[in-house]
Amino acid sequence: MNIKINDKVKIISGKDKGKTGKVTHVFPPQNRIVVEGVSICKKHSKPKKQGQKGQIIQMPMPIDASNAMVVCPSCGNPSRVGKKTSASKKVRVCKKCAGEL
Repeated sequence: MNIKINDKVKIISGKDKGKTGKVTHVFPPQNRIVVEGVSICKKHSKPKKQGQKGQIIQMPMPIDASNAMVVCPSCGNPSRVGKKTSASKKVRVCKKCAGEL
């Protein structure tokens, strides 16, 4: 999986197509990510204590990682991710501008 936590991504398909946001959680075995402000679901919760009110909580749900592209910080465009070794270290690289991610 090429997407990591704190990456800025753009959604390329689905109901939230065109939105951008920061990745908050990554689930590599399921190939899913959670992006803030994308795929918002409303969850109804019952009151837990006497006198407390029930509420509706909005929470982001996981989406498939293939529906998002990493936005390059140097060129500002969504692009595919390549890998390059430099100084015995693997680095993620933008395929459009060859800048490091």
